[in-house]
Amino acid sequence: MKKIIVVGAGPAGMMAAAAAAECGGHVLLLEKMPRVGRKMMITGKGRCNVTSADEIPDIIRNIVGNGRFLHSSIRAFDNADVIAFFEGQGVPLKTERGNRVFPVSDRAAQVVDAMLKYLCDQNVEIRTNTAVHELIIEDGILRGVRLADGLQIEAAAVILATGGASYPATGSAGDGYALARAAGHTVTPIFPALVPLVTRETWVKDVQGLSLRNVRATLYHMGKKEQDFFGEMLFTHFGVTGPIILQLSRRASELLMDGQQEIELRLNLKPALTHEKLRERVDRDFTAYEQKQIHNGMIDLLPKRLIDIVLHTAEILPERVVGQVSSKERERLVYTLQALPLTITGTRPIAEAIVTAGGVATRELDPRTMESKLVKHLYFVGELVDVDAYTGGYNLQAAFSMGHAAGCHSVSDLESE
Repeated sequence: MKKIIVVGAGPAGMMAAAAAAECGGHVLLLEKMPRVGRKMMITGKGRCNVTSADEIPDIIRNIVGNGRFLHSSIRAFDNADVIAFFEGQGVPLKTERGNRVFPVSDRAAQVVDAMLKYLCDQNVEIRTNTAVHELIIEDGILRGVRLADGLQIEAAAVILATGGASYPATGSAGDGYALARAAGHTVTPIFPALVPLVTRETWVKDVQGLSLRNVRATLYHMGKKEQDFFGEMLFTHFGVTGPIILQLSRRASELLMDGQQEIELRLNLKPALTHEKLRERVDRDFTAYEQKQIHNGMIDLLPKRLIDIVLHTAEILPERVVGQVSSKERERLVYTLQALPLTITGTRPIAEAIVTAGGVATRELDPRTMESKLVKHLYFVGELVDVDAYTGGYNLQAAFSMGHAAGCHSVSDLESE
């Protein structure tokens, strides 16, 4: 029986090992960290959003970085297959708001443990604390790997699943990019996706920890609208984060990487109301609080910590008496409530990103099998590949689909030779 080596025991690597073993392969799974599945343990805030219950076209649409490349692999092993796999391993799942699928237990550890048990049941050999230093390639054919300690292991096929460059403490330190380049592959520039944004405005420190629900955040570049998302966000000491900010961050990262300036975020704090309806609401509140100072007259409109910030942005002194605020000033206030501006100057480091965008160029891989077009019997899967998605279970679905495709084909392609 020919040996299949999988390098990296994250979601893509573990699924690749599982699929290869299930298809009859003799599988060796190598992981440089002391434990497998370290990054999976922190996904979904420790709850592990294993997939999305969306229709397949919607899943592909939400894989914003080269989603179309995954059309074949996702169709071959889709979200229903992922759900069936985990429930078959004794992990009951539930679907929450936004079609996000989680274990009923809300414990990522249960998902990792189930995968580990399945690998053991399939007789996959797992070696932790084992780093791969080099791929052994002869005449364009993969022959094996050389470990960091110099040991050489022969293999009929190698599946690289080393992850991206985010959360290096979990093992994703970008090692796979060097291995890919050494094999002749193009690695497109990597950048942080699903990452908090840094703002020029320092007032964010005054409201750090404040979470806003049901707001709309819109990204602008040079005054042109790029993207917008509705939902929840959070202020931090350096800027902003939270679900809708993370969704916008990929595009912001791209613009920043290109050296672009004038990147602005506008927050609509009252997106459910038209400008006219919000003006009516402001007028109504101001009538009720006519004798109060304006920062006390807006307590029904905004969280207390945000009131003075909005007023200063609208160029209205918070100490003014409500009844003295002119119609023109009220218009300015309404506009600010629906377009509170923040200047984006950067992102947090890639090490803090949930996902790494960029990676091994998809044009150099077979989308059906994940095999390299340059080196026979070499496969690339997971975050190492230039594929990334929004939050919502899409990144793990992509990892599982790629891993399953590579695992199956690494065995069947050898048998067909």
